[in-house]
Amino acid sequence: MRSSTSRDVLGRGLRVLGHAIRLEPRLFTYGVIGSSLFGLLIIANSYLVGAVTGRIVVPALTEHRVSAAELALIAVVFLGISGLRVASIFGRRLGAGFMQFRMQARYRRAVTRRYLALPPAWHQRHATGELLSNASSDVEAAWVPIAPLPFAVGTIVMIVAALVSLFLTDWVLAMVGVTVFPSLFLLNFVYSRRMSPRQIRAQRMRAKVSAVAHESFDGALVVKTMGREADESRRFGVFVTELRDALIAVGRLRGLFDPLMDALPSLGTLAVLLLGAWRLRSGAIGVDELVSVAFLFTVLAFPVRAIGWVVAELPRSVAGWDRVQAVLAAEGDLAYGNSALDGTGAAELRFDRVSHRYLDGPRVLHDVSFTVPAGRTVALVGATGSGKSTIASLAVRLVDPESGTVGVDGVKLPDLSLAALAGAAALVPQIPFVFDDTVRGNVALDRPGVDDAAVRTAIDLAQAGTFVGGLPHGLDTPVGERGTSLSGGQRQRITLARALAGRPRLLVLDDATSAVDPRVEAAILGALRGPDSAASILVVAYRRATIALADEVVYLERGRVVATGTHTELMNAQPGYRELVTAYEKAEQ
Repeated sequence: MRSSTSRDVLGRGLRVLGHAIRLEPRLFTYGVIGSSLFGLLIIANSYLVGAVTGRIVVPALTEHRVSAAELALIAVVFLGISGLRVASIFGRRLGAGFMQFRMQARYRRAVTRRYLALPPAWHQRHATGELLSNASSDVEAAWVPIAPLPFAVGTIVMIVAALVSLFLTDWVLAMVGVTVFPSLFLLNFVYSRRMSPRQIRAQRMRAKVSAVAHESFDGALVVKTMGREADESRRFGVFVTELRDALIAVGRLRGLFDPLMDALPSLGTLAVLLLGAWRLRSGAIGVDELVSVAFLFTVLAFPVRAIGWVVAELPRSVAGWDRVQAVLAAEGDLAYGNSALDGTGAAELRFDRVSHRYLDGPRVLHDVSFTVPAGRTVALVGATGSGKSTIASLAVRLVDPESGTVGVDGVKLPDLSLAALAGAAALVPQIPFVFDDTVRGNVALDRPGVDDAAVRTAIDLAQAGTFVGGLPHGLDTPVGERGTSLSGGQRQRITLARALAGRPRLLVLDDATSAVDPRVEAAILGALRGPDSAASILVVAYRRATIALADEVVYLERGRVVATGTHTELMNAQPGYRELVTAYEKAEQ
């Protein structure tokens, strides 16, 4: 049973193209004018060929004479028509090309903006490869029909003009056109209905192949170290085979459709010649008129194909459009207020009875309340799955809590503007991300006010000055994709320096120094607590030395705050805390 998408794909596809026309009316008009002029010139050229044949070629053959002046005039006329056709083709392709590429650029920017606006929870539910497919092949597919669209519209103008000229020439020959032209439209309609599910499946498989490929490339190290190359190749091959079969199904139908589109005008030409010979013997038409009509049907085949090109791509366009719209219509945005934070220096962070769950899963936080006083360092300690990273995400508002409030300096995070929040708080996540740029570019990120002095200060605070100074080009050294030329600890320190360069008033470290040795970690935290860093610090900590540096420790068990106090107090009063910290310490020995 065909889906509703299959039943109305033609109408939906035309609405997608109508949307593009409304956004780029000027370029579309340029393309249609050029295409219409091209079609009218084809008709004019056909009748010119007929006139030359009937009035010059035939008399020349019968009377054995030809006029040089007439030949010169004909040459000038043909050259003039050819020049106009070149200009019309240029205008058509220029308008269509610019329109297509501008629509693709417009929607790639829109999809990318939407990606950046949606919260991390939305991204976690969608494979990265599919998101890449949305922004690339889906956007491209949505606007593929724009390239032949002006040509197709101009072809319709040409067909109408051709029918008028045919009736003015001879009504019997015109009936051939009345039969052939609607047959072309009917064939295109049937083709669109049958092609739709095939194109939708092929577009879906493109996204799936992209997702699997991205996952395989991203996990190349795991695949190779585990000796799973052959298995991963087989897994990838399954989806590639499905994509191949889907594209073959598309090509098979297109292979049947294209010859039929070519055959109809040819059959029309044959019918014109048969009927025309009869009409010529009866004296209803002359040789010039018969040649004009026959030549017209002969050259109609190529322009009429433009309609088929548009119809052939409509199912793919609708499939791409639906996938793009699914991103643009995605919900889950975090609404921001207009408030700003007063004052400067370290900020206070307060959690008040915060509870949270991810989607429909179980609660991961239960009535969590604690405070990070301004200028102080608070360590979050708990077993794996106790909610530490969730608290870190809530502290910088990557997500909003299910209940309760999180505030900075007495202002609830949802009331702050995006700029105020980004300027006040910075998160250094568990897994560092480094851009394919220089060290300077990674730390500065082209942020206003982050000059070389700020970059160097941040690097020194992150204890990265020594290794950055030893790089071949210092701050201007490219670090490779995801920082492949750096060690894990070096990537963590570059990520930390990036956060510090913005001079945050609240710094959240989610196990951000796990890859550096304890001595360097102690130096980093000592520098962050020094006079050069005016920020409150919330740190997810595991090492005893790191925890001992904190002014206060918040101990978590299964998403609940069990106790708060200094490290020494909790070691004496909380057996669970003491066992956990001791276990961490033994694991590092």
